Amino acid sequence: MPYRFKSWIKRPALRTVLLGASAAFVIGGAVSHQSLSVAPAHAETMTQNAAQVGVPSFADVVDRVRGAVVSVKVNVVEAADADADADQEPGMPHMQPGDPLERFFRRFGENGMPGMNGGPRQHQRRHSAQSQGSGFVISSDGYVVTNNHVVENASGDLSLTLDDGRTVTASVVGTDPKTDLALLKIKEAGTYKSVAFSGAAPRVGDWVIAVGNPFGLGGTVTAGIVSARGRDIGSGPYDDFLQIDAPVNRGNSGGPTFNVNGEVVGVNTAIYSPSGGSVGIGFAIPAEVARDVVASLKDKGSVARGWIGVQIQPVTDEIADSMGLRSTKGALVAETQPNSPAQSAGLRSGDVITGVNGDKIDSPRELSRRIAAMGPEAKVELTYLHDGAEKKTNLKLGVLPNDKQAKAETAAPAEREAPLEKFGLMLAPARNGEAGVVVAQIDPDGAAAQKGLRPGDVILEAAGQPVTRPADLQKALAAARKEGRKAVLLRVKSGEGTRFVALAATPAT
Repeated sequence: MPYRFKSWIKRPALRTVLLGASAAFVIGGAVSHQSLSVAPAHAETMTQNAAQVGVPSFADVVDRVRGAVVSVKVNVVEAADADADADQEPGMPHMQPGDPLERFFRRFGENGMPGMNGGPRQHQRRHSAQSQGSGFVISSDGYVVTNNHVVENASGDLSLTLDDGRTVTASVVGTDPKTDLALLKIKEAGTYKSVAFSGAAPRVGDWVIAVGNPFGLGGTVTAGIVSARGRDIGSGPYDDFLQIDAPVNRGNSGGPTFNVNGEVVGVNTAIYSPSGGSVGIGFAIPAEVARDVVASLKDKGSVARGWIGVQIQPVTDEIADSMGLRSTKGALVAETQPNSPAQSAGLRSGDVITGVNGDKIDSPRELSRRIAAMGPEAKVELTYLHDGAEKKTNLKLGVLPNDKQAKAETAAPAEREAPLEKFGLMLAPARNGEAGVVVAQIDPDGAAAQKGLRPGDVILEAAGQPVTRPADLQKALAAARKEGRKAVLLRVKSGEGTRFVALAATPAT
């Protein structure tokens, strides 16, 4: 996940920052030598005394592994954001707003000479830059692991700097954007220092050591512990990150996290930060994930994942109440795709998948990871709830296709019918007699909008019954109130796919 100035994952007050770095940032963030200090003469004695009282030293481990860690430099060509570049001079490096160098470049141009940019300001459509990250060698013949986001926009071969200072070129063998991993191959023949993935998952509290190329400062070593496992940072469908507190920064992307035995337990990918610098919350792809992905990339150049053909979502408290479920565990099937293994096995919208091969499934994310990891052609037993009753079915997994998006049709204004005013909804029949009713207008402060309904969404079902006109929804809401139910479960199609929404039967006044 790159450190690219446009690539931030926003959170309330904080940001998950992708760890690749750019040359422009390194220039702007140069370290002043005046800030360095000389260690006191008694430092060696202090270190010896610290070791005697049990403070760990990782020097021996670092000596064994650092020769396998490389700095990755990539020439990239990116499409520029016309709006973002509207106030930027051509040739001017990307900088954070308010950077003290910004006014200098605006006044004197790229190389500090007046009129260097010449002529009126123009929008940049594409620009060249150099990004940098980290990587590590996993075989003596020169296969290298890094992040996909470090190399995804690469133009030509990559430049790798080894720990001994040598520079070699490498090509991309394969990439997997879904896990943000990439495999490279060094072109120069030779025998290279390598490291191996750990066969055991680290525990929370275990020591870890990160080695990489932060801010272009190659060969940097930091240490900390595993702070948590199984983190979902919203970067993809298979998020399962280690959280570590070993300081990692921009440019650490793709570098390894080692255990105290010198085995790779993770691939550094992102940080959680209010400013872009390390605050002690880093995320690494676990070795057990990276190992399988890298093996597939080496063998086939791509990753084939298992697929059952369902759109799934969490079971919220409101959805569980409206469906009469006693638990929110599992993955709710919003829609089964035509001619998919799930449809052939009898799964339907509204079913809740609760187990795979006898193991319980707590969430949609867990189901996605389990199915994907099994690979195509695997035979699977699914446990699911259908109308409250537990059932089981066997199926053979297909191949995960490319991502697709369903498009909701909107109705013509002349077809609009009476609004459901208390819910902030105005509905209309779907175009050309298609199923459902279209959300034609919505009150942004109304109950429906608060549940995520938007103009253009198509309501297909209410309480398990087809909706063909607005009156069908009104009827379902009235029936729920009469039966004492708190919400009505709607099945809704939008540009992002099909999902369930629990709409309160009685809107707040």
